[in-house]
Amino acid sequence: MRIAEITTPDFRQLHRETESHTHHPLLSEIELLIQQSESISKDQPLPQALPTSLKQSLTRLSQLAPFPGNSFKLTIWKLSFRLWNACVDLSNAATLQSSSSSAESIANLRHAAADMLFLAKDVTGVPSPTIKSSLFYYRTGLVWHDIKKLDLASDCFERATEILSKIDIAKVTDAGERKLFLDLNLARSRTAWEISDRNLAVTLLNRAKNMLFGSPVHYKSLSNQFLAFGKSALSREDDDCSLNDALRLMNESLDLCEKGVSNAKTREDTIEFTSMRIKMLRFISAVHLQKGEFESVIKCVKVLRNGGNGSDGADQHASLPVLAMKAWLGLGKHSEAEKELRGMVGNKDIPEAVWVSAVEAYFEVVGTAGAETAKGVFLGLLGRCHVSAMAALRVAHRVLGESRGGDSGSRIRANVVAQLVSDERVVALFAGEAVTKERKAIHSVLWNSASAHFGVKDFETSAEMFEKSMLYIPHDIENRVFRAKGFRVLCLCYLGLSQLDRAHEYIEEAEKLEPNIHCSFLKFKIYLQRKEHSCAISQIDAMLSCLDFSPHYLSLAAHEAISCQALPVAVASLSKFLSFYISGKTMPTTEVVVFRTLVTILTQDVGSETEALKFLLQAQSRASKLGRECFFGSGETGKREQKWFALTSWNLGSRCGNAKKYELCGEFCRLASEFCGYLDTGESGESTVMIIRSLVLSVTAIIALEKQNKSTLTETQVKLAAELLVRAGKIISSLLSDGKDCIMEPELIFMYTLTAYDIHGRLNNSAFQLLVVKTFAGSKSCNYNYLLQLGIFASQSPRSNPDVSTFALNECLSSLIATASPDYPTIALIIRKLIALSSVHKGDTEEGEAIQKMYKQAYRIMVGLKVGEYPTDEGKWLAMTAWNRAALPVRLGQFETAKKWLSIGLEIAEKVSGMDTYRACMEDFLAGFQNKVSSAAADRI
Repeated sequence: MRIAEITTPDFRQLHRETESHTHHPLLSEIELLIQQSESISKDQPLPQALPTSLKQSLTRLSQLAPFPGNSFKLTIWKLSFRLWNACVDLSNAATLQSSSSSAESIANLRHAAADMLFLAKDVTGVPSPTIKSSLFYYRTGLVWHDIKKLDLASDCFERATEILSKIDIAKVTDAGERKLFLDLNLARSRTAWEISDRNLAVTLLNRAKNMLFGSPVHYKSLSNQFLAFGKSALSREDDDCSLNDALRLMNESLDLCEKGVSNAKTREDTIEFTSMRIKMLRFISAVHLQKGEFESVIKCVKVLRNGGNGSDGADQHASLPVLAMKAWLGLGKHSEAEKELRGMVGNKDIPEAVWVSAVEAYFEVVGTAGAETAKGVFLGLLGRCHVSAMAALRVAHRVLGESRGGDSGSRIRANVVAQLVSDERVVALFAGEAVTKERKAIHSVLWNSASAHFGVKDFETSAEMFEKSMLYIPHDIENRVFRAKGFRVLCLCYLGLSQLDRAHEYIEEAEKLEPNIHCSFLKFKIYLQRKEHSCAISQIDAMLSCLDFSPHYLSLAAHEAISCQALPVAVASLSKFLSFYISGKTMPTTEVVVFRTLVTILTQDVGSETEALKFLLQAQSRASKLGRECFFGSGETGKREQKWFALTSWNLGSRCGNAKKYELCGEFCRLASEFCGYLDTGESGESTVMIIRSLVLSVTAIIALEKQNKSTLTETQVKLAAELLVRAGKIISSLLSDGKDCIMEPELIFMYTLTAYDIHGRLNNSAFQLLVVKTFAGSKSCNYNYLLQLGIFASQSPRSNPDVSTFALNECLSSLIATASPDYPTIALIIRKLIALSSVHKGDTEEGEAIQKMYKQAYRIMVGLKVGEYPTDEGKWLAMTAWNRAALPVRLGQFETAKKWLSIGLEIAEKVSGMDTYRACMEDFLAGFQNKVSSAAADRI
């Protein structure tokens, strides 16, 4: 504002005097600087040195005080007014240019003008020079305050206050001057508040109560300032101190309003004070609410609603229901809060953001119990006025909350929101391109809630929420992928609920929109749960035809089939999986793991040994082709895999052998020997023994199959068995030569010897038969029992070998006789067998001598034995057969030979109990026979 020229008569007279007065050089210098400021155009920037030069000149001018005369002071006043008006012009131009640096420079010039006026404040002839000087400082302070130079503003206000302090306020009658006193105090208080000197600010406001002069305008200004400070304190951190300060300041403002009403002079003033009072009561209610003084809030609201606010009618401001609702919630009276909330539906003045916030606050306190109320309020608002999609989104999100599902409260809230978002009016809010963002947001809210319930296996609630989220996916080409995804997750939900038909319907819809591997796999799961195994196997082929197929899905299909106990489906899936290894593709799982899984599955089902054998053969073939480490893996992992395949093959072979499936048994055992061959032969020789055991059992199975089928082995089978035995024999020979026969079970070596004898007998290799038996007889594993079995087997089999049998029985007999407690029944049996062998396979000469030796050996064994220690029946058999063998020589006239047999029979009879009668007869016959032989000999002489 420009300062008007002083036009009083006294001032004009003094002005004429100053014109005739010779100017001081310093004043001329200051005037030149002022003229420079006056000559600056709007387009020119303010010289930065001008304020500084002016301040330096004023500093020198202040050193001249006291000034020589009143005319000198009047000149200073005139220059000050010129400078101020120039600042006003420059300020208007700077406002257009919006330059902060120019505004600060102009403020410095204003400050200089105020300082000039202060130097000559005691001039005479000017009305109210003190008031005008303080006015310059007050207005300069306002300028500094506007550009946020609060320290300089405070300095100006304090200087103005000091100037006015010399005036007796009671003597001031001019309304403008009185207003200056109040405005200066308020301005100084605002600056103190902004520099955080709150105590000074409040003190200045309290001091301003003495500057009201009964003016309604003053009451309004001071009341508004108290209210502004209260609102500022309320906006700070929500601590008790700030809230108490805000409440105290607002009460002061309310008190000033009530006093202002009593001092109001016009109806307009009364109405304005009343409006201010209502506003302050609402603010005070808000403060009480933040402090948790809910009873006070209810009292304030009742005062406002009942018209006890000095107005003609009740206050119906939109904030009152919100304040009341929150207060009732704080008091725990939820029914009253619900009434307030429902009452808001009928109040058209309440903005959307306010009632949405109220719904959120209500639900936050009441929780799940308030879900139905929140839904009812929202739907009621839909019928009353236009509601935005954002409001519906906020309500849905608030009701759902951050629950992760799994509890009854989450299910109730989800159910309420499902009812809310499925309302046609709500769905219509999200239609159109304008609300695309909100539509995507509410879809995400519903989807996330459904996912949370799905995660805790609450499939029913999850399905409901997923279905409602589908309402917010447009039916266009761009969103068909999202709709397909929605149908797929709904299929998963109904799979979890075992509603397979409905799950199938949803996956069919998804496949129509986006045919891919996900849809194909889910159909596979449905077939599995329906136990439609043939359809599931067919679906595996459908999965292979998908463009986004990857072998990983075959592994998943196998796992699903195993969990459903659909073993044929799992086998089919893994069989397809294996084909990708042969093609050389990079796979997520090693090939050996797939083979192991397949065999494990098949071993669970008795009767699937043939299938298991097929895959074990494939595994052995792949291991031979790729190499041990490449197929099984390296290190300990590879060793474990090799052992697993070897032991599994052995176990399957044993199982088939017990089940008399000898053909499969032989194949499994042969495979076991192959897998054991991959293992390192350590010091324990465990794998070596396992190879021998597998080979021997494989040959044993081949022989057992012959007996089972009652047919003769083919030449190919015999050659195969012979090859297996040759391999086993080499290993056994190596161990025997190294002195490691102790690591082999004796029974294992015996079985090898027995089978080798059998197979090489079929090849007419009697020499090898004898060699293998002799080798066994010379080993530490041999005992008389094994030799006895070999001797008997060699004597009784269709391809008997008397040499082998005789050798084995003789070795057995020697072994038995050498023991401390011989087994005489077994010895008797062996002697009988040897006598029988000699009788059948020896020549006439050899027969007599060999057989006589056997009888004599038997006699020597019986000598010295107790009665009955040697089997009596065997003894009688020996005596009788030896006696009877003399019959033929007697008929042939071979008396010496006959005499030998008769003597042997008699000698044996003497050692056998129970033959006394026979022995007497035999002695008489022998004596007579000898006489007869002697007589015959004498006659010939």
